[in-house]
Amino acid sequence: MPPTCRPGFARMRTFEGDALRTVAFPLGGIGTGTVSLGGRGNLRDWEIFNRPAKGSILPYTFFALWARAQGAPPVARVLERQLLPPFDGPSGPPTAWVSGLPRLREARFTGAYPEARIEFEDPDLPLQVSLEALNPFVPMDEEASGLPAAWLEWSLSNPGRVPVVATVCLSLLNPCGLDGTETLGGRHHGSLGRNRNEFVRESGLAGIRMSTERYGADDPRSATLAMATPCEEVTWRARWERAGWWDDVQSFWDDFASDGCLPDGPDPEPSPEGQTDVASLGVRLTVGPGETVRAPFILSWHVPNFVNDWNREEAVRGKRLRPWYAMRWSDAWAVATHLSDHRDALIGQTRLFSDAFFAGTLPEPVLDAVSANASIIRTTTCLRLEDGSFHGFEGCHDHSGCCPMNCTHVWNYEQTVAYLYPALERSVRRTDFAHNTRADGYQAFRTLLPLVGELWAFKPAADGQMGTVMKVYREWQQSGDLEFLGEMWPGVRRALEYAWSPKGWDGDRDGVMEGEQHNTYDIEFYGPNTMMGTFYLGALRAAEEMALALGDVGAATSYRTVFESGRRKLDDLLWNGEYYEQQVIAPGPGSETPGVGAGAPASLQAGDAEPRYQYGPGCLSDHLLGQWFARVVGLGDLLPGDRVRSAIEAIYRHNFRADLSAHHSVQRVYAINDEAGLLLCSWPRGGRPAYPFPYADEVWTGIEYQVAAHLIYEGLVEEGIRVATAARDRHDGAKRNPWNEFECGHHYARAMSSWSLLLALSGCEYSAPARRIAFSPRTRQHAFQCFFAAGTAWGEFCQRIDGGRYTASLRVLWGDITVEALSLPVADGDVTIVGPGPYARATASMGTVRLPQPAALTAGDALEVEGRPLAV
Repeated sequence: MPPTCRPGFARMRTFEGDALRTVAFPLGGIGTGTVSLGGRGNLRDWEIFNRPAKGSILPYTFFALWARAQGAPPVARVLERQLLPPFDGPSGPPTAWVSGLPRLREARFTGAYPEARIEFEDPDLPLQVSLEALNPFVPMDEEASGLPAAWLEWSLSNPGRVPVVATVCLSLLNPCGLDGTETLGGRHHGSLGRNRNEFVRESGLAGIRMSTERYGADDPRSATLAMATPCEEVTWRARWERAGWWDDVQSFWDDFASDGCLPDGPDPEPSPEGQTDVASLGVRLTVGPGETVRAPFILSWHVPNFVNDWNREEAVRGKRLRPWYAMRWSDAWAVATHLSDHRDALIGQTRLFSDAFFAGTLPEPVLDAVSANASIIRTTTCLRLEDGSFHGFEGCHDHSGCCPMNCTHVWNYEQTVAYLYPALERSVRRTDFAHNTRADGYQAFRTLLPLVGELWAFKPAADGQMGTVMKVYREWQQSGDLEFLGEMWPGVRRALEYAWSPKGWDGDRDGVMEGEQHNTYDIEFYGPNTMMGTFYLGALRAAEEMALALGDVGAATSYRTVFESGRRKLDDLLWNGEYYEQQVIAPGPGSETPGVGAGAPASLQAGDAEPRYQYGPGCLSDHLLGQWFARVVGLGDLLPGDRVRSAIEAIYRHNFRADLSAHHSVQRVYAINDEAGLLLCSWPRGGRPAYPFPYADEVWTGIEYQVAAHLIYEGLVEEGIRVATAARDRHDGAKRNPWNEFECGHHYARAMSSWSLLLALSGCEYSAPARRIAFSPRTRQHAFQCFFAAGTAWGEFCQRIDGGRYTASLRVLWGDITVEALSLPVADGDVTIVGPGPYARATASMGTVRLPQPAALTAGDALEVEGRPLAV
């Protein structure tokens, strides 16, 4: 089915003209690095060397088209939209971009992760040309989603009355031997040499395998690349002419532009020292009148070694690591072969997910926010190591990871991996509790890799440590794996009860954190506050439920007692009639502690009446953060429900700005001028400290999405959608890349809080232990449809209300799930059940339908419920 005819395609964002300027759509697998498809059709940001490489290009790497309509002269073009200004460099646009070769007049880029499509326009072409690009992205299938490869498929349509002969050609520089930090202006560099390009035809593929003979198999600079096609009729050149000035590219272009054919040679002789070669692979096609012909290409890479170059700790600095994919495939050609052999399933399931997701009725800015930030999983923010474990930086600097590794407080916000790839998320919990939690419960909130025994030596993070407890509860609810829960439980108890220790945050066990609380703002809060407090309450509630499941009734009782005390005291201490404040309590002597950042000033300085970097009576956008998490995982109210709603409404009223033109900030700027955004904090009642916490005046998308979702959970749907829309409007292609939400680095993990928007609007909750799934749509209730992910399966949920008739269907598209109960907005009484079992009637009570016997659903199965709608 053509993409434009597929469900949901029309709901994907489209960019053209100046909005193509920053577009960079990442292509690659989980933990493999990426190559980005630029908005013009250019390949950019070659981040395949196990590290970030923003702005990097491979010289002389581009697609080109040669086409000749019967009876007309040939046309040759680089298959990219014309370059966008500025052109004010000393030599104009870079020569290595072949900037002076003719390109196409206009392009329209339509993208929604994991698919992109570019439609080109040029009056001189006898063909209509488009490109579809994707990497396999199959939720809950880590292998299918872990290929270091991109599928790039060209479509050539002939609107004329005579046949057109054409060649689509990819030219690619052999970069094997580089480490991703080099800037190349041509084919010469000291790390290059003895690079080999070899034409291969096997396993239904034809193409060029690239390698280097200069480095041993264990060297981080050892690598292979491949460009291949399943098309039979190909033309190729293993290496361009080795010549001075620009004779190499001149020779290639003159040859290609004359007849679209290449010389099919020469032999694969290694390049001289300090040099590499460019190879070209062309697909020959004939497109009849009215026909559309496709030319698919596979681009794959294999860089099997890297080292820890981001930590200073001697135990791990310089230690060798291997990506998971290197244990699965021997080289880049093997990756390309796997993708080709399984392309129908891999591409088919990727598009099945895409169709299910974008055919839903959620507002377009929400679909855009959720899908765009799912791409973070595939960027160099994330690693997957040889043992299959998943790890993540906070984000990416241009040439290195940012703030390593598995930072518990930043990753508190992330929900995307947890729902799309729950097995990977469980691997992070094993690192948290089986490795990073010390015997006394003090948890390292960053991970040192490889896991050699030494732990990161810094104070614990109060929000991060309590958040990991809530995450274990989430992972157990999604998996139903009691063995996993039992494995985590000793570490969970130690981490939670560390709060009660003399070094902890709640030595008197009254449920309120009073001590020094290091947190995600890279400073310490002193005194009770609900940002840390709701995480603590959420951890107590989660631990209570987990203890009961494991039969540890004594622990459950203790946790409930502390929870009830903390719930009352936080509300009594901090409620100001509108929202919750911080009660600043200066620590005693000897408590002075430096900040996290290099050279960061101390929170306690001579002459200060109170510690710096607090928020006091401010309205903090994160002050209900743990309550948001509790909503996501179904733990209910941590503080009185009416006050939670008032507080989240106050956050929106005071912190959301429709226009930031008059906003004062000397901090980092992520929203500017007349853009809209949500500030981290405001002081509507006065009392702003002289030195509030250092990011107070900034705008972070990760916080915007959690606040937006929480607004929706509390019934403030329009307000929530408005906040999410503001974040995505700022990433419009002209000003910012729509697939790169940054904070302290590119592709920042906090932005994956966006998945909670889908959960909030659909009301989706899933409990594998209870075999229960719930939906309570908060928009378009009369005709609602959305994607769902539930632990071991994903698919579509649909709801219709027509007068006095309520119908709902749960359709599984991948995996399997067993359901015993459905919680839906259906009235009490008899309901009709249709599904893969002997169902006919059931009874709804208090919005829950309990099936007469469990329904085991597999891919293709649907469970349907019909009854009366719940009165609204």
